[in-house]
Amino acid sequence: MRIQDWAIVAGLGIIWGGSFLFNAILIRELGPMWVCLGRVGIAAIGCWAYLIATRVELPTDWRLYAGLTLLGVINFSIPFALIPLAQYHVNAGVAGIINALTPIMVVIVSHFWPGGEKATKRKSLGVLVAFSSVALMALPAVQSGGGSELWAIFLIVFSTILYGIALNYTRAFKTVAPTVVATIALSGAAIALIPFTLFFEGVPTIERVETWGALLYIGLIATTFTFLVMYRILEHVGATNFSTTTFVAPISAVILGMVVLGEQLQPIHVAGMIGIFVGILIIDGRIQNMMRAIRT
Repeated sequence: MRIQDWAIVAGLGIIWGGSFLFNAILIRELGPMWVCLGRVGIAAIGCWAYLIATRVELPTDWRLYAGLTLLGVINFSIPFALIPLAQYHVNAGVAGIINALTPIMVVIVSHFWPGGEKATKRKSLGVLVAFSSVALMALPAVQSGGGSELWAIFLIVFSTILYGIALNYTRAFKTVAPTVVATIALSGAAIALIPFTLFFEGVPTIERVETWGALLYIGLIATTFTFLVMYRILEHVGATNFSTTTFVAPISAVILGMVVLGEQLQPIHVAGMIGIFVGILIIDGRIQNMMRAIRT
């Protein structure tokens, strides 16, 4: 893979990691549902602007729109609200680390998904290592009786389960252009969110400039821009190389949280992050390949 490709992949990971920092900024003034609605709404507008500019033809089957709206609810509406809700009780770095469980959840969901790829012994070991690492990270909260922190960790883990379901469900739309899938799913997610957000959180009052900046970042940069780049580069670099973003994003979230927000990361959190990384490496076979290379 070319150096510029690695730079793009690493850049996407850094941007996605930054979304946890900006979530932390947004929840100072907005409720979690408004954070989510702002993100998917702005992202949908950005995607529609791209589709109109490139004159992409839209599908005419209404059932496709219904299916993509469901995808948007699973992949965007619920997790994008649960993660900022969890960040009231855990810092941005910890949220980013736990979110790295997403590829682990894809393996688990795929095993039970109709027509999905069955888990092997190697993948099962990787899942066990990753979940043990999350349990390790939750240990301080258990020992101190921190129920709110445990609940927050559960919310983020549940969000990764939803990502795993969504990524398997996305296979049903493999004949649709990825940019169309993203645009309709984001639009459906935003429309579905509006009545619930207004009912539970009312109309927000935004007084801080950084709130608007954070909304534009997570909407246009961390969602619209990254999705469009991801779909363009994924086929070229391959899924394995692209999965490097899984390692970059939590590191980015940790560093940004410490530098910008002054967050403190405990050694047990670092150990948990390393454990999740090891689990991912076991699942995709990289550790096994490295061991083979050493032997030869």
